[in-house]
Amino acid sequence: MKVSTATKLAATLKHLNKKVVLAESCSGGRAAALLTLEPGISAHFCGSAVTYQEPVKSAWLGVDAELIEAHTAESPETTLAMAIGILQRTDDADWSVAVTGHFGPGAPPEKDGVIFVATAQRLEQTNQTQWKQFLLTSDSRSDRQLEAAELTLGFLLQQILEVA
Repeated sequence: MKVSTATKLAATLKHLNKKVVLAESCSGGRAAALLTLEPGISAHFCGSAVTYQEPVKSAWLGVDAELIEAHTAESPETTLAMAIGILQRTDDADWSVAVTGHFGPGAPPEKDGVIFVATAQRLEQTNQTQWKQFLLTSDSRSDRQLEAAELTLGFLLQQILEVA
């Protein structure tokens, strides 16, 4: 039986006694939904903000509207700002992860199915961040949301394990 990414992440968080918070856009809260299926995750999962619209990214996460205008909502810069913003607003969290992307309709062909995932780790003096671009292989919107959620949790797990 294959162990899910959410199960691996939950076990890692428990083992390391770490807490996470999520900022989701294109995944529509599916990453949080997958993670909250794990028994006992409430001790390590602070919550998730689904910030689908640009003004909400600014209001809830502190993402500068000028940054979004300059780079778009579906960019590494915006995704990093989302990860940092949610971490700064969640005192209990040790890590954050954010995801943005463009699923259409109306996505430019070069951006259709492209997502960006970013993590931030709280350190004493500053936040350490990483980001990665993924191209989704799924076709339907629902499948793309699930794939984005899995990739988001997987990238967070990878980053945590690299510094553990």
